[in-house]
Amino acid sequence: MKLVDSNILIYAARPDGERLRSWIPWDDVAVSVVTRIEVLGYHRLSDEERMALEALFDVLDVLPVTTEVAARAIELRRARRMSLGDSIIAATALVEDVSLVTHNVSDFEGIPDLRLEDPVANA
Repeated sequence: MKLVDSNILIYAARPDGERLRSWIPWDDVAVSVVTRIEVLGYHRLSDEERMALEALFDVLDVLPVTTEVAARAIELRRARRMSLGDSIIAATALVEDVSLVTHNVSDFEGIPDLRLEDPVANA
């Protein structure tokens, strides 16, 4: 399984996101509940993009913020300057022991044991 970050879903929802949509292994993908909040709350989404993303979240595995994820996010925020959302997303990937797929690699670099993939940069 791969944990997909908010920016990847937003890029994939764009009309020019076909290559990214075809790269994502949809049958083996999950997202953090934080990603759902970030994506659907993104102020630049068109109505068409929002509807497509809502339909996508209906079929994706949306992972909750568990006590273990919260504890790991607290550790990450204490150890480095991270936004709350990024710390929860990184903690979710670590707790679930999965790769985090993101284009914002610099936000997560240096976190021990966190595996990162950037399909946008590798295009």
